[in-house]
Amino acid sequence: MPKVRSIFLSDIHLGTRACQADQLLDFLREYSAEQTFLIGDIIDFWAMSRSIHWTQQQNTVVQKLLRRARHGERVVFIPGNHDEALRDYCGIVFGEIEVVSELVHETADGRRFLLIHGDIFDQVTRHHRWVAVLGDKAYDLLVRLNHWLSWGRRKLGLAGYWSLAGYAKRKVKTALNFIFDFEESAIHHARERGLDGVICGHIHWATIRDIGGLSYVNCGDWVDSCTAIVEHFDGRLELVAWGMRSHLPALAAPAADVVEV
Repeated sequence: MPKVRSIFLSDIHLGTRACQADQLLDFLREYSAEQTFLIGDIIDFWAMSRSIHWTQQQNTVVQKLLRRARHGERVVFIPGNHDEALRDYCGIVFGEIEVVSELVHETADGRRFLLIHGDIFDQVTRHHRWVAVLGDKAYDLLVRLNHWLSWGRRKLGLAGYWSLAGYAKRKVKTALNFIFDFEESAIHHARERGLDGVICGHIHWATIRDIGGLSYVNCGDWVDSCTAIVEHFDGRLELVAWGMRSHLPALAAPAADVVEV
C-alpha cells in the first residue's frame, strides 16, 4: 500500500445513486496517508431531500474514514454547498474528524494552499440557487445516462472510461466559460490572501494547472470521474485518475502544465 503525506477528496455525494463508493473504497484501500482532507459535498443533503440512496459501500466509506481518524490520521472535513447544513458545526470535532469552513495547508516543500470547497467562486450557486438546483438535477441525469452508456460500451468491447458529463463540459462553450471563470476567481482569491494556490472541488472538473504563477488544483469528484489529489512526502501534488486506473503526471511548484481528466 503506497503511503502519501496527504489525500484531498471532494464531491463524493454520499446518499445518492450516482456516488461511486465502491471505487472510492478501492482507492482508500490502496492509499494510506498522514492526513486526509474532505473538501465539501461529501454528503449530498440536496439529493437526499428528494430521495435517499444509501448503500452498504457508502456506509463503509464513512466507517473507514472514522477508523482512520481514530487510528491517528488527521481527517479534516470542509463542508460544501450540498452539505452546507454542517457549516453550523465548524470548529467542532466529531469522532476525531475536524470540521472547519476552510484551511490553509502547507505542503512539505513549503507552499501554502487554501483548502475550500469552492461554491463561493460560483456566482450561480451564490445568487441563483434555483438555477443551481436545476443544474444539479440535469447533471444527475447525465450521470445516470453515462451508467447505461458505459454498460453498452463494455458490451461492444470498447475499452477505456468515457464520461458523458465530461464530454458535455468540453463541448459546451457556456460550460467551459463557467469553468474558466471559476478557476480565475479561485486564483484571484488565493492571490489576495498571499497564498501559493488553492485546492478545491465543487465543479467536478479535476485538474492541476498554473494560472498566473499560482497553482490551481481541483479534486474532481467520485460521481463521474473518480479522481483525487495526493501530496507526496516531497510536497509534489499528483492527480490520481482512479476512474481510469491511471496516474497523471505529478506537479512540483510552481505549476507548469494543464493536467486534466
